[in-house]
Amino acid sequence: MLLWLAQFFKQDLGLLRVFGFITFRAVFAAMTAISIGIFAGPAVIRTLTRMKVGQAVRTDGPQTHLIKSGTPTMGGVLILISIGVSTLLWADLSNRFVWVVMIVTLGFGAVGWVDDYRKVVYRDPKGMSSKEKYFWQSLIGLAAALYLAFSVSGSNNAEVLRLFFAWVQSGFNLDLPPKADLIVPFFKTISYPLGVWGFIFLTYCVIVGTSNAVNFTDGLDGLAIMPTIMVGSALGLFAYLTGHVGYSKYLLLTHIPGAGELLVFCGAMAGAGLAFLWFNAHPAQVFMGDVGALALGGALGTIAVIVRQEIVLFIMGGIFVAETLSVMLQVSYFKYTKKKFGAGRRLFLMAPLHHHFEQKGWKETQVVVRFWIITMMLVLVGLSSLKLR
Repeated sequence: MLLWLAQFFKQDLGLLRVFGFITFRAVFAAMTAISIGIFAGPAVIRTLTRMKVGQAVRTDGPQTHLIKSGTPTMGGVLILISIGVSTLLWADLSNRFVWVVMIVTLGFGAVGWVDDYRKVVYRDPKGMSSKEKYFWQSLIGLAAALYLAFSVSGSNNAEVLRLFFAWVQSGFNLDLPPKADLIVPFFKTISYPLGVWGFIFLTYCVIVGTSNAVNFTDGLDGLAIMPTIMVGSALGLFAYLTGHVGYSKYLLLTHIPGAGELLVFCGAMAGAGLAFLWFNAHPAQVFMGDVGALALGGALGTIAVIVRQEIVLFIMGGIFVAETLSVMLQVSYFKYTKKKFGAGRRLFLMAPLHHHFEQKGWKETQVVVRFWIITMMLVLVGLSSLKLR
């Protein structure tokens, strides 16, 4: 919105030409999101408290968490408001990638809202049934995957439609250009052609998988939000470099026209995350809930697909991956041993992984800060792929 106004009046005020720089708008998007989050935070927390949307704590979890019962949840609404307003103010609203990420973020946020609402209204820690939640996540993920399969290849929406109809007319047997291949980091020339179906499947897995992975990680004060900020900021850098003709050529990155504008969204997401951390730091005044975790995870996955860095996301989001794997292994091993021995056994003291370390005697703040440090190291490894090829 502000970019459009600046372009309209730049003939009269030359200073407004600075709005044409993505980096300038990204910085101010972050500052705007921080300001909105910090100033609106107390009002949002009071509203959530008045609505009595307190967190229902698992009775089989660490006993130290019982004191958190009743703490307002659904604080992810504050994050979404900050991201939405800041992005609408500072981003180029004619950019199709901005809208794709925004729609996916808000879509997953809506699913999380319903899940959280059922938890707090019915006092049921499980919320939506897993099948129902998975259905809506899959619907959003598949819709985004189908659009991105041709959007990454096409330069505009008209080109996207042309490619889509060409795919249908070809009997669903159309090949995608090399820029849609699965790129292996740290190697100059290694990539794997996916085809349309392969691209859709990979994109679906990345978006839905990342959304749930962030949700699994969101179990301690500040645990999920800081890794999200770090990974999102790094993806913003990849987006900026990928969208720039010169930088992408120099760094041997796939050039995706228009992807650079996602740096503004990533700036807004980082700012909103920092503002939320102001209230979510231990002891938390508010929890983000599924409305925040599912939305942020969906945003990270969508951005990674657009900038063609799915494997780098896997590396940088190693904490998210580890948390998800701990749940999958715990459930699988319990079912296997129950079937074989008649009694289920556990690989971890408790899943997700952060609860395992709590059960081993780590304090909550120790787990959180150490997971932050690990994420910072993994993000640096991911960023090193820009030059180590």
